[in-house]
Amino acid sequence: MSNDDLDPTGKPKNEPLSPEGMAAEWATMPDLLMEEGEQDGGTDRLMSQDEIDTMLGFSIGDDRDARNGIQAIVDSGSVAYERLPMLEIIFERLVRLLSTSLRNFFTDNVEVSLESIRSVRFGDYINSISLPAMLSVFKAEEWDNFGLITIESSLIYSVLDTMFGGKRGQPAPRVDGRPFTSIEINMLKRVIALILSDAEAAFKPLSPVRFTVDRIESNPRFVSISRPANAAIRVELKFDMEGRGGCLHLLLPYATIEPIRELLLESFMGEKLGRDAIWENHLATEVWQTDVAVTCVLHETQMPLKRVMKLEIGDTLMFDARPDSTVALRCGDFIVSEGRIGRVDDKIAVQVVSPLRRSKTTIAAFDSATSHLGSPS
Repeated sequence: MSNDDLDPTGKPKNEPLSPEGMAAEWATMPDLLMEEGEQDGGTDRLMSQDEIDTMLGFSIGDDRDARNGIQAIVDSGSVAYERLPMLEIIFERLVRLLSTSLRNFFTDNVEVSLESIRSVRFGDYINSISLPAMLSVFKAEEWDNFGLITIESSLIYSVLDTMFGGKRGQPAPRVDGRPFTSIEINMLKRVIALILSDAEAAFKPLSPVRFTVDRIESNPRFVSISRPANAAIRVELKFDMEGRGGCLHLLLPYATIEPIRELLLESFMGEKLGRDAIWENHLATEVWQTDVAVTCVLHETQMPLKRVMKLEIGDTLMFDARPDSTVALRCGDFIVSEGRIGRVDDKIAVQVVSPLRRSKTTIAAFDSATSHLGSPS
């Protein structure tokens, strides 16, 4: 057997390799490549673990926006919340309302901040909940679906410590290994009801909705309001009560907000005509006070251009109209009414004999027509 029939490891080329032989061949390949003078950037270079993670899209940390590769393709099935710009406006409004409501509720300074808004899968979020935690399932009556409020343990004990008169500036003691008592659950229900009430007020300018508490759970397995693979929006709110506090998560599955999806696509409230009552009333007031020119048309006729060019001073044009015939009252190119010519003292007057002709195009019809023209074909 010649040397050409042997591979770099000394074994015949045509002989099938065992698993141990394949492992040994892979282990010796970098040394062989370096001995043959191959550069690190060659096509046969082995990839490091960091390069493999980058290609697959898996990285250390929770920066999902920076993912690429295969993981980015997998996550592309979930709708990013940035495609619904109205959501951020609504939740910023919720933060302002909660800051005032909780300050009055606790009679203490409470700072509420919006930490993040992310698109997650329901199953991944449920698996990431750290216990102990309080989970409240609520129902959106008008949307006929459910949502979830998760209160972390640090916020639970901080709220209870504040409500029962704990000292300021000290972290609330955490008691593990026991379920929540009925008193603690009833106290937290009041806070959850307050949060849902402010959430109703935040959504009201866009779409009136009523949130009602369905049940309180402490085990994530009992809050199956959506399928694990379905997408949802997770809103993280941070509460700070002078050294005490924690985070609260508001989870809304995309199926829940589907009835108002068209409204959430707007860049600001009242983007479409007729949605903003203040602007509509202001526009109606200004239009009502506007002066317009009204023209009284006695008669209209058609004649050849050569006859018009031959008209001279003193010529008479005969109208096919009687003295009691009605005349048209025009505003621009539109006929608004009809009337009869008369005389009051030494001035010519027109008596209106028919009601004003209203436009057949309503606001709803105009809004539908403009949206149809603006949509891509």
